[in-house]
Amino acid sequence: MIQGIKNRYKLMDKYLLFAYLVMVIFSIIMVFSASSYSAMQSQGNPAYYLIRQAVHVTLSIVIMAVTASISLKKINNKKTVMAIVAMTTLLLLAVLVFGREINGAKRWIPFPIVNIQPGEIAKVVAVWYMAFILSKRETSDLSSFFGSIKKPLLIILLMAALIFFQPDTGTTVIILGAVTIMIFASGIPIKIGLGFSAAGVGILAGLMLLIRQFGDKLPLISGYRYERFQAFWDPFSLADSHGLQLVNSYYALSRGGLGGVGLGNSIQKTGYLPFPYTDFIIAIVGEELGFIGLLLVLACFSLIVLRIFLIGIHSKKAFRSLICFGIGTLLVIQSLFNIGGVVGLLPITGLTFPFLSYGGSSLMILSFAIGLVLNVSTRNNHDRQKSKAES
Repeated sequence: MIQGIKNRYKLMDKYLLFAYLVMVIFSIIMVFSASSYSAMQSQGNPAYYLIRQAVHVTLSIVIMAVTASISLKKINNKKTVMAIVAMTTLLLLAVLVFGREINGAKRWIPFPIVNIQPGEIAKVVAVWYMAFILSKRETSDLSSFFGSIKKPLLIILLMAALIFFQPDTGTTVIILGAVTIMIFASGIPIKIGLGFSAAGVGILAGLMLLIRQFGDKLPLISGYRYERFQAFWDPFSLADSHGLQLVNSYYALSRGGLGGVGLGNSIQKTGYLPFPYTDFIIAIVGEELGFIGLLLVLACFSLIVLRIFLIGIHSKKAFRSLICFGIGTLLVIQSLFNIGGVVGLLPITGLTFPFLSYGGSSLMILSFAIGLVLNVSTRNNHDRQKSKAES
């Protein structure tokens, strides 16, 4: 068994593994720095979130390692995939009924060690499910192809709708975006893909104009969603209410400058910037470690994403490629939404920064995703070695 683990490690993508470990270990340090003041105020212990994040990271690394060693045949199995999809859908229904409400949203099912967030699970399950479905494609005829994925898409849309009404717009967009990219990557002609992309951009632009003019009157946009759009458009005029987070995020980033004020020396985390260790941890990184520190963090994260896409490109089998493209895409979308919200380029969505922000459910499911990709890299290298030996 030990020899088998050693052999798998030799075939794993070392760059991806190293970058992942650097990010999650650094998250322990950064979460402690960003949360110490809040933890002292709310829990009477500045190390409260540090201890919990250390537990989350330890469990996440175990999950990643176990997933990386499972046979891909078990993962690419219809009974397994459909059972996981059914369980995830049930969890999404359960959270709406039994979920714990935090800041006006029912996204969590409470457990002793970690609050389970079904929406986080659904992100990776949707990618896994669509990779399985799309890898079975047997026709190049587009009408037959879209007909064959009609039912799976309805299941994905059901999951997305359940998440949207928690409410969690950001995760909904991530799922739909990742699935769309996977469909394009499965062999859709470039012209059609570009046409769909252009239509998507046009629809989004139209929605933005519609929200700006009539957002407070639209049933699905009014309330907290419209408030976030208002803060996005003019944060300083709403600095005492909806724009508070964004304005203080600006202050944190500007105060950090090039080299930062030093680890642990943030002022914005001391009651000025809400959620400094979750949604806005990037702002605290910028304040304490400066632009240089922020660039290093983003470089490490970019290495993770780059290796995932490269592993997908070098995969000879459709399921392996598609699951890598899907996971890479959801990481890109989530990070862009988080950073975009922090710097005011996009409305705040409440999405955390992958592998860095505090949170057990998110970190564990993303570690599972990294385990899947490392598993694919191991199989790719094994097949390559086998092919060389036979030639």
